[in-house]
Amino acid sequence: MNRTQLKRSSILRMALSGSESPEQQEEVFLVRAGRIAGVVVLYWSVSITMVFLNNFLLDNRDLEAPLFITFYQCVVSVLLCWVLQLLARLQPGAIDFPNLRFDLKTSREVLPLSLVFIGMISFNNLCLKYVGVAFYTIGRSLSTVFNVLMSYFILKQTTSLQALVCCGIILGGFWLGVDQEGMAGSLSWTGVFFGVLASACVSLNAIYTKKVMPAVDGNIWKLTYYNNVNACVLFLPLIFVFGEFNRLLTFSYLADPNFWGMMTLGGVFGFAIGYVTGLQIKFTSPLTHNVSGTAKACAQTVIAVAYNSSSKSLLWWTSNMMVLCGSSAYTWVRSREMKKIPQKVPQDSAKELLLQGEKGDGGSNA
Repeated sequence: MNRTQLKRSSILRMALSGSESPEQQEEVFLVRAGRIAGVVVLYWSVSITMVFLNNFLLDNRDLEAPLFITFYQCVVSVLLCWVLQLLARLQPGAIDFPNLRFDLKTSREVLPLSLVFIGMISFNNLCLKYVGVAFYTIGRSLSTVFNVLMSYFILKQTTSLQALVCCGIILGGFWLGVDQEGMAGSLSWTGVFFGVLASACVSLNAIYTKKVMPAVDGNIWKLTYYNNVNACVLFLPLIFVFGEFNRLLTFSYLADPNFWGMMTLGGVFGFAIGYVTGLQIKFTSPLTHNVSGTAKACAQTVIAVAYNSSSKSLLWWTSNMMVLCGSSAYTWVRSREMKKIPQKVPQDSAKELLLQGEKGDGGSNA
C-alpha cells in the first residue's frame, strides 16, 4: 500500500510540476530528431536536384543561351512570389508571406545588390555549364576566401590566424583540384574563371544584402522579390547583346511543352532552395546548416562521379576533401569567435545572410 501511495504521489508531483516522464522525454526526443532528419533530407534533395537539373538545362548543346535560362528562372521566382502572396491572403493562418507592392524607390535602393545578384547567378550557371557537377565543388570553392578578403578591404575587419589557416587549406585544395583536373584532360579554364567570379559575387552579395536589407524592412522574401524583378529587367538587354534572342528563334524545341516544363521546374527548385535553407537553419542552427551543406556537397560530387562513370585519382578526391574540411573548419572557427563577442546583427539578419549565400548554388535563388 505504501509503495502504491508513493508511486501515485510521485506521478501527482510530476503532473503538478509540469515535468515529463522518461518515456515522454524519449518520445519528444524521437519526434524532434525525426523532424530534423526530415528537414535535412528535404534540403539535400532539393539542393542536389536543383544542381543536376540546372546542369542538364545548361548542358543543352542545341540551345546555347545560359543568360536566357537564368532570366527565365528569375521570372518563375517573381511569379511564385505573387502566387504565395495570393495564397497568404486566402489562407492567412496557414501561409505567412509579406504583402508585395512594387515600389520604384525600393527597387532603386536594391539595384546595387541586384547587379551583384545577376553576376552571381550568371557566373554560377556558366561555371556549372563548363565544369559539370563533379568539379563544381572545387570550381566554386573560393567563396570563403573572398569573404575574408572583402571583409578586410571593404569592412576593415581582420581575421584570426586559425581562420586564415582554414582559408589556406581551401586554397590548397582548389589548386590541387585544378591541377588534377588538368592532368585528367577535362579541365575547363573558362569554367574555373567563371567559378572564381561567382565566388567573388557570392561574397559581395552577402555584404550588399546587409546594406540594402533596411530598404525591404528586413524581409528576405521582399528582397527576393525585388532582386528577381530587377534581374528580369536587366537580363533582357543582355540577352539581345549576346545574341541569345536569335538562338532562341532557331531553337527546334521552343514550342515543346517538355522543354518549358523542365525550365519551369528549374525555376521552382531555385526558388525552393531559399525556403528549405531557412527551414534547416530554423530546426538546427546556422553552424549545423553549414556542416550539412558541406556534407551535401561531398555527396553531390560522389553522385556526379558515379553517374558519369568517371574514374578520379586519389589526389583529385584529396583536393575535394581539403576544400570541404577547410570550409567546415572555417565555419566552426568563426562560430566560436562570434560567441565571444556581442552580437550586433540580430539572429534573423544572420539567417538572411546565410540564405543569400545559399543562392550561389546553381539557381536563381540557390
